Amino acid sequence: MPSPSDLPSETAGAFDAFGFDPRIVHALGAIGFDAPTPIQAEAMPPLLEGRDVIGRARTGSGKTAAFGLPLLQRVVATARPDSDGVRALVLTPTRELALQVTKALRSFAEGLPIEMVTVYGGAAYGPQLKALRRGVPIVVGTPGRVLDHVERGTLDLSALELLVLDEADEMLRMGFFEDVERVFERAPDSRQVALFSATMPPPIQAVAENRLPDPIEVQVEDSALSVDHIEQRGILVPERHKLDALERLLAAEPLTGAIVFCRTRAGCAETADALAKRGLSVDALHGDLNQAARERVLMRFRAGRLQVVVATDVAARGIDVDTVSHVINYDLPPAPEEYVHRIGRTGRAGRDGVAISLVTPRERGRLRFFQKKLGVTIAKVDPPSDAAIARAERARLVARLAEHLDAPLPGVDELLGALPEGADARQIAAAALSLLAEKENVTLGGELDETPPRWASKAPRDRGPRDHGGSARFDAASGDELDLFLPVGKRRGVRPGDLVGALTGDAGIPGSTIGRVTILDHKSFVRIAREAAEHVLATSPQIQVRGRMVPVAKARPRSVPDRPRRPKGRGKPFRGPSRKPKGRRKGRG
Repeated sequence: MPSPSDLPSETAGAFDAFGFDPRIVHALGAIGFDAPTPIQAEAMPPLLEGRDVIGRARTGSGKTAAFGLPLLQRVVATARPDSDGVRALVLTPTRELALQVTKALRSFAEGLPIEMVTVYGGAAYGPQLKALRRGVPIVVGTPGRVLDHVERGTLDLSALELLVLDEADEMLRMGFFEDVERVFERAPDSRQVALFSATMPPPIQAVAENRLPDPIEVQVEDSALSVDHIEQRGILVPERHKLDALERLLAAEPLTGAIVFCRTRAGCAETADALAKRGLSVDALHGDLNQAARERVLMRFRAGRLQVVVATDVAARGIDVDTVSHVINYDLPPAPEEYVHRIGRTGRAGRDGVAISLVTPRERGRLRFFQKKLGVTIAKVDPPSDAAIARAERARLVARLAEHLDAPLPGVDELLGALPEGADARQIAAAALSLLAEKENVTLGGELDETPPRWASKAPRDRGPRDHGGSARFDAASGDELDLFLPVGKRRGVRPGDLVGALTGDAGIPGSTIGRVTILDHKSFVRIAREAAEHVLATSPQIQVRGRMVPVAKARPRSVPDRPRRPKGRGKPFRGPSRKPKGRRKGRG
């Protein structure tokens, strides 16, 4: 076992100060951990003290080490040879993240006599059962499969000391929180809890209040939503021309690796197939692939043998590649947090990153909302022209030639000797370049067309201000609003505050975007700024109003009353911006 004196000085000074086992510190030095990230520095001390912790952190912030290092320290420092029960359980929303967490924990535990197992759906029970029966102190898994093992009696949580919820908001979004609650019920009350989430919607806050009596809250919200180091652009494109826009981007951008995000598995597969037919080095990553196929795709992408991966949000949780230069939102995500999760896949390890979103006319409001919510500027740009694509193809051709200038070229001298006498080096190089350009379908001569594709001129234009570079911004529209319909009203005791609270809480929109609220006997209407309303419709098809889940829909034209009916009994009627009614009503008020 190495002693602290054997460790790199900067690493020993940074992590040894937390009191970790020297073998953990040594392992951290070996994998290049020089200093703790903000979430690690804030979360590790209370976790090491045995306190419950709520951490606000996103993927890429270092949260795995924030809970993983104290977890390993607890297991190694208090060895229990007389017990073969599970001591630490980490729940993740997807199998990709579960495998990623396990891989990280094993790298932190290099040299420690600690076993761990990953359990998730879609994999054979045999290996998981064998490991669990043998007895492992650490289990990482998805809520459904973990609960399945618990109910089968193959996973005993009676000796559990630490329960970690990683990406709790994603587990909520994917419908796993009922399983999470049942896991809580099977764990002892004495267990410690670490809950990490990029956002804190009301259901997660309720779990925290009910299950964590006195937690330490660690918030790194500014850095969690920081994407300032990533160049962000948006292209307004009609839905039927999105594939052409994507092909143009992949042809014109200087890629080292790109992730293209699609909303559905079917869309992911169709898009990847269409790009492959056009000769791109591309593959799809989605939930229909088995684990072996997914690993093959990731291995090829990490090795640089794949230029483009088309992925769904869930499948992309397993992608952790520093060389991704571009993230392209083929389908816009529903919420700003998911936008951050996506584009955070580029611009890693000190590199520059580019995020480009293809935005249909009806999605403009959503991107405006992202821009306002995150405090960023997303430049509105035109799709690449034929000229831009031709210049990019020429640059790649020249780069390929430059790579071979100093390379050994066996047999070339013999070919040169067979060429006609009198041909100089420039002529030979020009002829060879022309042949290569023809083979690679690269245009060398002729006038280049600088205009964007014809369909770009048909996309509706924003009238917002333009920056000094000539690209527009997706600025918030001035004064355009939408009415939302909710099938619940006064007969259920609903008040305006109930609706406003539900929309700002469940849907996460600012209260300043909400206008007139109209509540009738059996239905209600809420007028909201268009970009916020589109966000609600895209991300929160149901919200909780007075303990009931209520659907939210766009109100039909002319279905919203000009003024609410006057309530019976005492009180004055709501005076909305409506025309003056004819005549006068008699009654109290």
